[in-house]
Amino acid sequence: MNTHVAGAAGAMFLVGTLAAVSGVIEDYPVYGGQAVRYALAAVVMLAVARARGLGHVRLRPRQWGLLVAIALTGLLLFNLCVVEANRAAGPALPGIVLGTVPLALALVGPIFTGARPSPRVVAAGLVVAAGATLATGAGSGNLPGLLWSLGALVCELCFSLLALPLLPLIGPLRLSAWTAALSVPFLLVTGLVLDGRDMLRVPTAAEAGGLAYLALVVTTVAFFLWYRSLPHLGPDRAGLFAGVVPVGALTTAALLGIAVPSAADLAGAALVISGIALGLRSPARGARRARRARRARSPRSARGPARPAAAPRSASAASREGSTR
Repeated sequence: MNTHVAGAAGAMFLVGTLAAVSGVIEDYPVYGGQAVRYALAAVVMLAVARARGLGHVRLRPRQWGLLVAIALTGLLLFNLCVVEANRAAGPALPGIVLGTVPLALALVGPIFTGARPSPRVVAAGLVVAAGATLATGAGSGNLPGLLWSLGALVCELCFSLLALPLLPLIGPLRLSAWTAALSVPFLLVTGLVLDGRDMLRVPTAAEAGGLAYLALVVTTVAFFLWYRSLPHLGPDRAGLFAGVVPVGALTTAALLGIAVPSAADLAGAALVISGIALGLRSPARGARRARRARRARSPRSARGPARPAAAPRSASAASREGSTR
């Protein structure tokens, strides 16, 4: 569990660092740059998958449809919505709306998998969303900016929820590689329609470095860590780590000397960490401790004669019981 907690936190922290890189590539055509980013990431991940001996998996049409849907929503449309929200209302409004991702996944994630939302995780999602909003900072907004921001929120949910049926079949590495590869033609077509022949150009040295960072770190590493942790934590608890994105942005900006965190930034980061800790607490473990305490307080004589001792369990049986949640 600790590995997956660290993976989800690391993934969202790395996603937050792209804020520091955005200034380097802000003059590069958006959709052409994203196509280059995902193409490079796909090549690297496919090479790693081949080196690890991951063979071909035959997918059904429905599964291919899910892959295309992730590429369209989680990559293409998400970027489109964020870009247009920034143009319409500045970066604060989409940052605040995307700060509600933990709460949204806490509510929608269990329903998507056929379970009920956990009140503890929903409460934790509220705390994380409040912290992410505080760390992002409030700003002026308008209706187009709000609608684009809500679109980005829906696409962010699709990026995680649509992947859940595919992860047991193809694993996090191939899922990351295939969705990145599938997004490239969609991004190129979008760039051609919106930017024409100017959608691609030779990048400067700084822009090439920024695009390489986005491809190799924010996409290759972060996508793999996220998809590896998602099925183990569940979408509701994994979603709490979306609140780490602004924390990653603040930390990177401070380390690079771009900005100094304010008191509100630090308070928001503290709220995010508190909410994640609340959501990751295991209610089942506490319930087991309470049951053991009640049994210890209850006198055996009041329950009648003791029953014969059960036969010792085998080591494998004990191991199986201990591994269930």
